[in-house]
Amino acid sequence: MGKSIMNLWMLFLGFLSLGLNAQTEIKTDQKDLSRYLEDQFYAGFGYNVLLGKPDGVVQRNLSYNLQAGFIKDIPFNQRRNFGIGLGLGYAVNSYYSNIVVSQNANTLVYEVKDVSDFNRSKFGTHAVELPFEIRWRTSTSEEYKFWRIYAGAKLGYVFSARSRVVTDIGTNGFVNDDIEKWQYGIMVNFGYNTWNIHVYYALNPLLKNGTVLGTGESIDIRALRIGVIFYIL
Repeated sequence: MGKSIMNLWMLFLGFLSLGLNAQTEIKTDQKDLSRYLEDQFYAGFGYNVLLGKPDGVVQRNLSYNLQAGFIKDIPFNQRRNFGIGLGLGYAVNSYYSNIVVSQNANTLVYEVKDVSDFNRSKFGTHAVELPFEIRWRTSTSEEYKFWRIYAGAKLGYVFSARSRVVTDIGTNGFVNDDIEKWQYGIMVNFGYNTWNIHVYYALNPLLKNGTVLGTGESIDIRALRIGVIFYIL
C-alpha cells in the first residue's frame, strides 16, 4: 500500500508540473486580469521530525508527509497581493521510531526496543486538514514568478490511525485509538516561483494525554514537519 501511495503521488506531481508550465497561458486568457487569484491548489511532501521523545527513542527509516488540497485565495488590497487563504486538504503521515506497540487484550502496550529486535515500527495517519494562511506575495496580474510568504495555522482530523510493526516473522498492523484524532499546529510557507519551503510545528502531541510506556514514562511526542510545497493557479 505504501508503494502504491508513493507511485500515485509521483504521478500527481507530474501533472502538477504541467499545470505550473501552463499557468502563464491561463492568466493571459483571463477576461479581467484585475481580479486575478493565486495559489489555489497545493501539493507537497516533507519529513516528520519527532520532538519530545522519551529517553532511548530514536527515529528510523523515512518519516514522511504527503499533502494536497485546495485553498480559496481572498485578497484584501487592490493589488491583490495581500490577503488570506482558507482551504481543505488531505494528508498522509508516517512516523517511524523504535517505539514498538503491541496488543494485550483490549490494551495497547508501548515499549522502546533495540533496533535489532524488529525491522520497522511506525504510527501512520490519514487526515482531512483545514489550513488557514495570511498571504503576502510580489505577484501581479501578468507575473507568475514571484516571492511569497504564507503563514498561518492548520487543523487536522485523523480519520485513519494505525500502528504497524514489521519483524522477521511477519507484520502486525492494527487500529491505534491512542493517536489523537484532532491535531493542530502553526505553519509557514515561503519561497520563489515553483519551489517553496514548508514548515509546520504541532501544538499538541501525536498521542492522547495519558499514553505511557511500559515504564510509566509519558509519550509526549509531537511533529516538526519540514518539506517543500507547490502552488498552482
